[in-house]
Amino acid sequence: MPNNAQWQFEIQPDGDDGLNIILGGRWCIDASLPTSGVVLEALGDKIRRLRFDVAGLSDWDSGLLTFLDGVLKACAQRNIAADTSGLPPGAQRLLAMALAVPEQKVAGHDQGPQSLLAQVGTSALAFLHDAPQMLRFLGQITQSMLRLFTGRARFRYRDLWLEIEEVGPRALPIVSVISFLVGLILAYLGADQLRLVGAQVFIADLVAIGMVREVGALMTGIIIAGRTGAAFAAQLGTMQVNEEIDAYKTLGIQPIDFLVLPRILALMLMVPLLTLYSGFIGILAGLLISVTIFHIGVFEYYTETLRALEFKHFLVGLSKGTVYGAMIAFAGCLRGMQCGRSAEAVGRAATSAVVTAILLITIAASIMTIVYYQLDI
Repeated sequence: MPNNAQWQFEIQPDGDDGLNIILGGRWCIDASLPTSGVVLEALGDKIRRLRFDVAGLSDWDSGLLTFLDGVLKACAQRNIAADTSGLPPGAQRLLAMALAVPEQKVAGHDQGPQSLLAQVGTSALAFLHDAPQMLRFLGQITQSMLRLFTGRARFRYRDLWLEIEEVGPRALPIVSVISFLVGLILAYLGADQLRLVGAQVFIADLVAIGMVREVGALMTGIIIAGRTGAAFAAQLGTMQVNEEIDAYKTLGIQPIDFLVLPRILALMLMVPLLTLYSGFIGILAGLLISVTIFHIGVFEYYTETLRALEFKHFLVGLSKGTVYGAMIAFAGCLRGMQCGRSAEAVGRAATSAVVTAILLITIAASIMTIVYYQLDI
């Protein structure tokens, strides 16, 4: 067996189906230690037990742990029972922690394509696993809101104004472009059908009610979900990676109050206003198409728009914008706070935030539309 002046290593039979590994001397990384392959060569088909004798061990470090780790992993693969009770207590604890870490799986590298049924089952299990965390986070936000109303929430109002600026004024260009194009599409679709009965003037009704009541809020919500919801998740996820959120907890600062609450308030305040702005831009797009393509007078379009719009349409659009803003902030902050401790996890959190926000917006839009219809609002 290998040996030198610093360390001793010997393999002795222990009955018909066992081996006794004797280690002695100084097992440190700076010495020319044997590899675990020496033991692997001695593990025959009949060996079922392995034991360590370290009575003569004088000193050890990670060199011993590396050797033992290779031996124990080989024993686990061959179903050989390894008795580590004879090892030093410190080595036993370190090996237990090293062997307890599960193998890392790289996202997106599955063993093969899943069937449709397997994908549905995986998605359902993921939702059931995620639902309690979402409810817990919703409860934490509710408690934070109560602390805000009682004056006990701790956050910087400067952060709130910065989030309002980021969510509102800086989102105007993209909201303007998308709303104008959507209003243009609505005007063309309406005109194509209304022309059959000679009622092209009602393009104004279609565009005005559609943009103010439904489409403006929905398109604004989707835009803000992709623009701001992902940004919230990335910001909080990066703070999670840098352990800044842990630092807030150590200092006795509630992360929900300090980080999440300003973002929720900013979106709940600004998305309704962006919804109204989106409806106005859509109406202008409908006016442009009606006047230039279908030869409807400006005053006629303006009068028909005022006749069609009722106060309840504005209330419906504002209420939907408020709910959509809360949904986007909830999804973005939830995924950010759930983020792992790696750069890859930040990217996944941002993607998941957008998907979750759009899903919640769609569900909320469906429920609110049905409720408002039943209430004749």
